[in-house]
Amino acid sequence: MTTLNSTSSHFAGSAARSGTTRRAARVFLKTLARLINNWIAGVIAQRERQANLVILRKLGDRELSDIGLNRNQLGEGLREAAKDRDRLQASRRR
Repeated sequence: MTTLNSTSSHFAGSAARSGTTRRAARVFLKTLARLINNWIAGVIAQRERQANLVILRKLGDRELSDIGLNRNQLGEGLREAAKDRDRLQASRRR
């Protein structure tokens, strides 16, 4: 009877370690997925800023003044718009 008791307690400890390992793996994979997702989102946002800058640079001075911009404000204006959008998205996540 003592052999049976010690064997079943051995398997119970093994099952607990297995559950802990699975939980740790799940947390790791979720964290990794979040990091990859954020990296991809950053790449997409950078490409979007580049595309917008190309479009704005093709506009003439008159068209830029119609939307309230000068040619020297293009890069900084897009950076500010991106920061505002990031703040808005961060507040929506909370």
